[in-house]
Amino acid sequence: MPVITPFRRPPRTAEDPDTPEPPSLPPLRALQARLAHWRAWRTRHPRAALAVRRTTTALAAVLVLGALLLPNTLVALEPNRFARIPAEAVIGTVLLLCLPRVPRLVLAALLGTGLGALTVLNLLDMGFTQYLGRGFNVVLDWGLLDDARSYVADSMGGAAAAWAAVGAVLGVLLLPALTALAAVRLGELLAAHRERAARGALMAATVWMTCVALGVQTFGVPVATRSASGALEAQAHRVVDTLRDEAAFAEEAKADRFGATPGAQLVPDLRGKDVIFTFIESYGRSALEDPVMAPGVGRTLDTGAEALAEAGFGARSGWLTSATYGGSSWLGHSTFMSGLWVDNQQRYRTVTAGDHLTLTKAFGKTGDWDTVGVMPGVQKAWPEAEWYGLDKVYDAFDVGYEGPKFSWSTMPDQYALEAFQRLEHGRERDKPLMAEIILTSSHQPWAPLPEMVGWDEIGDGSVFDGIEASGVRASDVIADSTRSKEQYGKSVEYSITSLVQWLERYGTDDTVLVFLGDHQPITRVSGDKASRDVPVSIVARDPEVLDAIDGWNWTEGLEPARDAPVWRMSSFRDRFLTAYGSTPHPTED
Repeated sequence: MPVITPFRRPPRTAEDPDTPEPPSLPPLRALQARLAHWRAWRTRHPRAALAVRRTTTALAAVLVLGALLLPNTLVALEPNRFARIPAEAVIGTVLLLCLPRVPRLVLAALLGTGLGALTVLNLLDMGFTQYLGRGFNVVLDWGLLDDARSYVADSMGGAAAAWAAVGAVLGVLLLPALTALAAVRLGELLAAHRERAARGALMAATVWMTCVALGVQTFGVPVATRSASGALEAQAHRVVDTLRDEAAFAEEAKADRFGATPGAQLVPDLRGKDVIFTFIESYGRSALEDPVMAPGVGRTLDTGAEALAEAGFGARSGWLTSATYGGSSWLGHSTFMSGLWVDNQQRYRTVTAGDHLTLTKAFGKTGDWDTVGVMPGVQKAWPEAEWYGLDKVYDAFDVGYEGPKFSWSTMPDQYALEAFQRLEHGRERDKPLMAEIILTSSHQPWAPLPEMVGWDEIGDGSVFDGIEASGVRASDVIADSTRSKEQYGKSVEYSITSLVQWLERYGTDDTVLVFLGDHQPITRVSGDKASRDVPVSIVARDPEVLDAIDGWNWTEGLEPARDAPVWRMSSFRDRFLTAYGSTPHPTED
């Protein structure tokens, strides 16, 4: 009987290029094949497979419990926070044990995804609390993440910002996925050992309730906790409060004590004066009271006050409580100028979209002042100039600067002030000048820092090239609290010195300077329990300017006493307008 051999396709050769490849397996078949290969490996290597299963389960439990117990502030991130019993774990266990397989898988995946999302919000809360002194607002704060990326790019370079952005996006995507997978795995483990899991859940619930009733603590924190549900509740309240505040603030902004005051009745006692409002970035109370920064800053203020006194200037100083902390300087600027408490981005959008009277606009409304702004930190379109009432704004590209950036700051304060003198203050003019100037050299991360040069040597700013190149790098400072404090103190000293020397050099009998900080520096520098207070000073040669504020009880000189009056920053506008003769004519809401 002849032997029949099966037909075999000859291998494809170079001479037969058109022979098609065998079709690849469909994705489902491929997945099944991989699972079959994994099961076969487990059969061949049972001990290794058992170790992998146990390790994976342990990691899943650590991830879920860690997410449930994770606090939302860095201060609270201590080991004792993770030695507690979360109520959510007990409740989740009971729910999963009560369900059949498919609903159990769905619920576990949903709970795990929600827990991952909550963890992302807790991490954002940590960052925002560390830098801005408040938690993350899911309604208002997404736009600030792009500002954070820009800050990293300016401080650490574009590559670092790109990697940080990629890492953040991956973290946001992967964390909920991992917690979902971990919850599913734990749910399946509970179902596989239902009786023991049920007894364990009952015991945990009993212990939890007992600890609550008796107030049991370990390492200074309660054993029983519901931190995850508490964090979720706090986020929900934050959203509700934000939505309610939006409508309430819109109504508040319509009322203005001086909104209907005719121009002729605004600041009549300052007619003929050049009035300059200057914000010094991050110049906060900590600069004058922290033992690391205060000695140098205090000496600078004392030296400056003496130099100004010799030049014929007097000064009075007090405290203002800023509407912001650590950053978002525009909130402090708008609060000071508008007389409204602008402490979030929605309030800022609301007030700048209206016609509420600002201090700067009040001067323009009289028709007796030219109004200008010097904004070296502005590097894109800035429509708020109209709301501020500024006839002309000089941004980072309008002042002829050809020198280097100093980290985030586009130019040294000394250059910005010299440019203001060249472009506006030093020109012959028909009207006096009202100016708003933002000094940025004291913006974090405070490295590298500019140094004072001869005023006649400033030129186009190229003189600062060597100073920037030889300065301390931001990467050497940004994670070191002590060095950050030292560099921050030096930056404030530089900004104050620049402003004082400019006033000595260019101030006249008609110059009135109001300068203040916009907010405190970040927590790493100011401390976990720092106030939101910032110094404010009024400087003038004309004694009548200072006599007009005698009733404020401010401290003589550039450094306010510790017990000097503390006002909310939003109260300054009305006090200032009143002190210099303005007549209230309210607009009603």
